[in-house]
Parts: sequence; C-alpha cells; structure tokens
Amino acid sequence: MVVAAVAGLLTAPAETTADTTAETTIGAPGLYDPAYPLDGNGGYQVDHYDLRLTYTPATDELRGTTTILARTTQPLSQFNLDFLLHPSSVLVNNTAADFTAEPDGELVVRPRSPLDAETRLLIVVTYRDRPDNYTRHGKDMWRPNPTGLVIIGEPHMATWWFPSNDHPSDKATFDISLALPPDLEFISGGQYLSTQPLANGWNRWNWRSTVPHPTYAAAGAIGDYDVNHRPAPNGQQLVTAYHRDLPNRPAAEASFERTPELVDYLSTRLGPYPGEAQGGLAYPGRVGGLEVPARPFLPSGHFANGANTSVVVHELAHQWFGNSVSVRQWRDVWLNEGFAAYAEYLWSEDNGEPTAAELAQASYDLYPANHPTWAFPVAQPPPLGVPPAGSVVYHRGAMALQNLRVTVGDEVFFAILRGWPATMKNANASTEDFHAYAEHVAGRSLDAVFDTWVYAAARPPTGPNELVPTG
Repeated sequence: MVVAAVAGLLTAPAETTADTTAETTIGAPGLYDPAYPLDGNGGYQVDHYDLRLTYTPATDELRGTTTILARTTQPLSQFNLDFLLHPSSVLVNNTAADFTAEPDGELVVRPRSPLDAETRLLIVVTYRDRPDNYTRHGKDMWRPNPTGLVIIGEPHMATWWFPSNDHPSDKATFDISLALPPDLEFISGGQYLSTQPLANGWNRWNWRSTVPHPTYAAAGAIGDYDVNHRPAPNGQQLVTAYHRDLPNRPAAEASFERTPELVDYLSTRLGPYPGEAQGGLAYPGRVGGLEVPARPFLPSGHFANGANTSVVVHELAHQWFGNSVSVRQWRDVWLNEGFAAYAEYLWSEDNGEPTAAELAQASYDLYPANHPTWAFPVAQPPPLGVPPAGSVVYHRGAMALQNLRVTVGDEVFFAILRGWPATMKNANASTEDFHAYAEHVAGRSLDAVFDTWVYAAARPPTGPNELVPTG
C-alpha cells in the first residue's frame, strides 16, 4: 500500500523506473527486507486472493486453486510467487505459463507473452500436495495433530497453503473457501458467508475479508468446534468458536464473549474500530496466538489462571496496529507489538489495576543494563522468534510509548495514539514515519525520546517515567 504523506513529513516509497531490457523485465525474487530478503516479490502488487481449497485430514492432502488479482508495476517477462507446494498448473491472464517450483519456496512464473507495466494481472495456480512435507526458514509451520489443525504463524504461514506476495508491505483482501469432512468446522478471519453442504457429504466453509491485511494474518482453524453466531451491539457479525476438547473453556468464554465491550473500550483510546466483524477463537495449546482479522485466535494456555481480557485486548489492538497500519519492513514490528502491549497497559490502568506508568517501570526494572534486551535498538530488533526479539519489540516498545506520553502529556499523546491509525489506515509505515507523525502532532522535536528509547542499543539511564535529559 502507498503511504499518504502527512504535511509532507512521512517517508514516501522509493520510486523505480524500468526499461524493457531482459534483465529489468524479470521481477525481483524478493523485496530484500533485511530480516527475510526473499520474502515478497518485485514487479507487481496484489489486490485480492481467492482460495478455493479442499483438505483431507487423513492424508494431509490440500488441493484446489488460488486465484490472484494483481497489478504489474513494471514490464514483466518473469515473476515470482512465494509458495512451498508444487502446482500442477499456472495460468497468467487465462494463458498457461511456464513455471518452476524451487526448493527455497520460490515459484518462478514465466508468462507466454511479456506483460506491460501498470496492467491488470490474473494469476490462477492449481495444486495438490501435502503441506506437512515442507519447511522454510528452518521451520515446519503446518502442524496437524489429533485435535485438528490451526493455520497461524507470524511472520510466515502463507507459503504452506497458498501462493502469494508474502510480505506485509503488500496487503490484500481475501475470500477463503475450504471443503472438509462433515465432522469438522473451518473458521477463518473477516466475515462468515456460508456453510454449503456438498454432494459427497462434506461441507464447504466460506469466509471473506474486505479490509486489506498482510498475508501472514490469513489464517484458519480446522477441528471439532462449537461456533456461535450473533450480532454485536454495533450490528457487526460476532463469531466466536471454542474447540470441544478445550481446556479452560469457561475462562476462554469469559474473555472472548466480552469482545464487543473490549472493542468499544479500544475505540475510545485508539479511534474507530477498523475491523469488519468481531469475535475470537480458542484452541487447545499452551502459548502463541495471532491477530487474525476481526477474530483473534488464542490457545487455551492463556486462560489457565482464569479469564484473561488483557491478552484479548492485545490481539484486538492489532486490528489497528498490524492489520490496518502494517509495517513497511519487519524491523518496524514494534509498531505492531509495542502498541498492542501498551493497549494492555491502558486496559489495566483504566480498570483499577496497575497503571501504565507502573507496568512500564516494572518492565524497565526487570532488565538490568547487561541484559540482551538492551543490545538491539527497538527500531532494529532481531527477527521475530529469535531471542530477545520479544522483549525488545513488546516490552521496550511499550516503554518507549510510555516515555513519549510522559514527554508530551496525555492530551497530545492520545491525539497521536488516535490520529496515527486514522491517518495511516490500510497503509504501511516505518518507525521513521511514526517519529515524523508524532513530531507533527506535538509541534516540536522528539529526537531525545526516539534517540534514547527507540534508536539506541542501550538501557536508558533514566526510567520510562522520567524526562530524557537534554543538553
């Protein structure tokens, strides 16, 4: 997505020009994000994915078709899709294309006729394969088990089940349709459309996301679920789902069933809710979870000590920070996680529990100066999943926001917190963009805050509730 400039302050995407030589008509095999250089691809932008698939749990066979609506951004004689499975055919603009499925998860596509720049692009990929046979970045993210299959993963999941431009800088809308045996349910993000009985006795489940989101957020859960449908007070769909063998189920229900209340609360702090529906899904498991659009997925372990509205608030906050305002590169992921963690701080503060100031100070005190958490800038963390990425982007990100609040005061801080997702709705942004936006709203330089709390690889000499010394 192209980022709209605010008062000329935000970073504009780099412009590129292309001639028609053979080299410049080959789309780049990656977007060269420093964290994952081969994620994403050059030469096109995706508008929409349509997944029409069938899954056989007994054999782990996934078959069907993904149709991609896209636009070329340069002349193309070849382009890549990120995909691990082996297709049986690829069509480009209704014509069979040559293709090579490479072992690193790159599907190289060569259309029969070269494509002009700035033209519509229709890609149809048909496949039949077993996703559990594949690994990427040293991981196997497709993990069927006796309770079913939960298709979630950040930063990587898409390549195990649909071809894509797999980088958060290229967001799209989705239709996801999956056929399953009759004893199983399939829950995904966005709006529930229908469950269609099929002639073979199976059922086809249909879901639609009309709000663009990153490919990693496209998710699904297959298993024996109780699925509940009712309208939220604002008229949106409210769909919650609980695995029938779920540990801690009452606590999970006591958390997720409060979703409309939590959405209303966050709207007072963060601005209008950007999602098209509401809900949540709880599955058996200890840790993890994902901000699935309109419907966070969380494992039962989060509810081992009773209701946990805090973690639901965290994942719902990602509807603003992560799904609506998405990162430009993976190094900017604190703009997702630090903001969602700070939403937890606010929920605690506004419910008579520890204040944001107390929680930020506790995090600061938790990590002595020699702790690895301080070895990386918040704006340049290790890749997600590589320690200490979690404490850098979650805890230090939230501390940075607390120090920003202390520096500018509540009135300006909450103007920034509400204005940022409104200004950058459905777009991508970097740390530098947020720095510029915060200064624009505050009307003054905030270099001391950002240099100390975001760009430095060191423990600040003063805590998050003290002004940064200047001069």
